[in-house]
Amino acid sequence: MRRTRKRSTLANRAIAATAALVLGGGGLLTANFYASAHEGWGWYGWSGASRDEQPQRADTKAANVNMSTIDCPEVANGLPKEIPDQARGEVDLELARIDNRITDAYQRLAQSQEQMRQDPSFADNVILNPLKDERFASIQRIVTAIDRSADRPEGMEELAPCTLQQQDQGDGRDQGDGRDQGDDRGNGRGQGQAGNGPVAGDFVEIQSVQPNVQTPRQQRGASTGSFVTKCGRNENGKFNSDNIIVAPGVVNGAHHMHDYVGNQANDAFADNRDLARGRTTCRNQGDRSTYYWPVLRVQNGEKEFDADEDGGGKEQNVGKIQTPAQVTMNFVGSPVSKVTAMPRFLRIITGDAKAFTNGDANANASWSCTGFEDRVQLKDKYPLCPSGSKVVRTFKFQSCWDGRNADSANHRTHVAFADESGRCPRGFRAIPQLVQRIVYNVPPKPNFAVDSFPEQLHKPITDHGDFINVFDRGLMNRVVDCINTGRRCA
Repeated sequence: MRRTRKRSTLANRAIAATAALVLGGGGLLTANFYASAHEGWGWYGWSGASRDEQPQRADTKAANVNMSTIDCPEVANGLPKEIPDQARGEVDLELARIDNRITDAYQRLAQSQEQMRQDPSFADNVILNPLKDERFASIQRIVTAIDRSADRPEGMEELAPCTLQQQDQGDGRDQGDGRDQGDDRGNGRGQGQAGNGPVAGDFVEIQSVQPNVQTPRQQRGASTGSFVTKCGRNENGKFNSDNIIVAPGVVNGAHHMHDYVGNQANDAFADNRDLARGRTTCRNQGDRSTYYWPVLRVQNGEKEFDADEDGGGKEQNVGKIQTPAQVTMNFVGSPVSKVTAMPRFLRIITGDAKAFTNGDANANASWSCTGFEDRVQLKDKYPLCPSGSKVVRTFKFQSCWDGRNADSANHRTHVAFADESGRCPRGFRAIPQLVQRIVYNVPPKPNFAVDSFPEQLHKPITDHGDFINVFDRGLMNRVVDCINTGRRCA
């Protein structure tokens, strides 16, 4: 296994130097609070309690131990739809800085259990208020950068405050007591080997789930063909914790490790020119696209190569990285219309790496087991598969494009999902839909999880995939022709 890093150009070095000045890091842990099940931390301390009541509550140790995390509004969602090119670099750096500040605050949260039990104002004074000030300063810099060459965005400062969110770990009664999660030498509380998940309640026996899969009916004019691109399973072990889409020019911008197949030039400093010239693991050399997703690990007590690195063990992403048993990437059509070619360098993120705290509005995780995929897809649970069945992650990417932009400020609004009937929103056109299917041969135990931002607690709902289209024009035209004429091509 290897973690790759290409040499940057002078311009990229300048970006990296700027990033180094504004970004801070650090390994993160989780926090456990002695609190009764109906109480939680809010912006002013314990929710559901007056400030006069808080000291008494803080001194009381309840029987339940609950895991808490930091819940912050997603600043990127408050950005205007279009950001001037002159401001984009500064905006991306500030967004990355905000992510780092959240992880720093989470570290303080993890190290402050005793202080918070003794002093109910500690969380506000030491964690939340400083975090709010740091986020406010970054948001102001974002607003100022945009204001230099476009309309000043309004109301973004309201996104500065964060809260502490109390989470129910589940008592493990439906999956055992949780003591078999992760390292057997662990703390026995079902918190996973890293101390911040997964927990017993994150898993479900696939056979106990009712069928929930619905497929739109094909109508006249549907594009029924498909195109398969074969790019391997990351057998060569290309990993890094960068995210070229969300945090270009920022090392460790994802705070978790990614598998990569396809383009091998992909790291924080790659630009479109680098991607166009990059080597590819795809069998058809006309496809130099980059495909990446969070690695899946089994928390079995083993150390991985990144145990002491950013994106890995320093940020509670631990355990043995699993090489997929199979990766299939299939481009399919629309059930109601023909498709049009994707623009080169189109960027698409499907799912939400912060869905645990952001909510499920942008979540698109799909978990299942071989033999069950056409009946059951799970969004917020990891599947425990029966003997002979394997774990499957499926990413169905957005299949509608606005016809103009290869990216957008929040990396979402330039593409969209079709509705339940398969129709694109007004003003959008159907494009080939990327469907990724990633299969793993893991033991049927509640001890595996995807890498995540530390404060997302390795929840299955945070699963996501990233794609940058670097098909050459001739091959993309062939993809469209195969799909629109009902042929199956590869």
